[in-house]
Amino acid sequence: MSCHHFDDLKPVKRSSTRGCEECLKMHSYWIHLRECLVCGHVACCDSSPNKHATKHFHVTKHPVMRSIEPDESWGWCFVDEVMVESVE
Repeated sequence: MSCHHFDDLKPVKRSSTRGCEECLKMHSYWIHLRECLVCGHVACCDSSPNKHATKHFHVTKHPVMRSIEPDESWGWCFVDEVMVESVE
């Protein structure tokens, strides 16, 4: 299956937060961080207790995100359930 959701992305300004925005507000923790490639929202991954990146998708319908972990450049499309090896 091919995914077109990564094709025409514009650069986004990453949130200035130092972690998952929702986890920080609720004094929780995260495992890994993800960035929405539509709006720049930073949220925690599905290995984290609160799964805020997936919740962000369900609320906003923003289809794509990427890992912002050191030495990782992959992206994920929630709609097509496709991983892209490298996202700039």
